[in-house]
Amino acid sequence: MTSIRIRPTTVEDRSSILDILHRTSMFTPAEIDVALELVDAWLNHPEQKDYILYTADREGKVLGYVCYGPTPATEGTFDLYWIAVDPLYQRCGIGKQLLLFTEEVIRKAGGRLIIIETSSQEKYAPTRSFYERNGYTLEARIKDFYREGDDRLIYVKRTQSLS
Repeated sequence: MTSIRIRPTTVEDRSSILDILHRTSMFTPAEIDVALELVDAWLNHPEQKDYILYTADREGKVLGYVCYGPTPATEGTFDLYWIAVDPLYQRCGIGKQLLLFTEEVIRKAGGRLIIIETSSQEKYAPTRSFYERNGYTLEARIKDFYREGDDRLIYVKRTQSLS
């Protein structure tokens, strides 16, 4: 099997990313709209510095993507907004490769803290486990944030643990 390539997201990736977001069955229509807004910000406004996107592909097929950016009004803090992998290629290490790639880019940019937010819903248990296996620590829980019974969970990784 050919190895994956991680490269800046291009306009040609947009429809594949949208398809992946739908097929994961993890995101609400409103969440998909937000994800697509960030994709479009990256693609259509190269002057913006808030959202940075990379795509994982193999032989031209989009397998997943990551979106991250510096947290406004902070020094060295970055938000990891989205990682999504095609359901046909989940559990193949693509999400981990995207995460490790992003951590390295952030470290080289002087990042000292990476923040990831996710939901407490049961369907996100594999996502939470993924972050925990990769050294992220649950630092905060905001009860009923997304809706009643759906807490916002905030995971953190300090760059000292990236070296």
